[in-house]
Amino acid sequence: MNISLRRGERIFINGAVLRVDRKVCIELLNDVTFLLENHVMQAEQASTPLKRLYFVIQTMIISPNDCDNAVELCRDMLVSLNGATRDPRIVVGLAAAVRHIEDKRPFEALKSVRALFPVEAELVLAEKTNQRDVA
Repeated sequence: MNISLRRGERIFINGAVLRVDRKVCIELLNDVTFLLENHVMQAEQASTPLKRLYFVIQTMIISPNDCDNAVELCRDMLVSLNGATRDPRIVVGLAAAVRHIEDKRPFEALKSVRALFPVEAELVLAEKTNQRDVA
């Protein structure tokens, strides 16, 4: 796999943080877990249930040698979110995330959760609209 990075950009590979000082192309020759800087969510951005789940899964990727607590928290959050939603799109997406976590594929779980952000935003907007209509 080839990854192109711009000057000053960071990449997280198997828990290591690398910053490049010039434009570079990195070829990954074996199976690694990585996150590009533009996929890293800051704590203050984790403002919804799915974004908080994303943040926890991201922590598992960034700190793979110290992720037991994050894995347990992630499992608890997945159970809680499954019980709190009825939207079939979210149920299916969370089921995929559960499978990926159990298969120790956190990056795939991260992608499954990120794909649900637009659905969550749609549901939040619909809820706000319903509350205004009732008031």
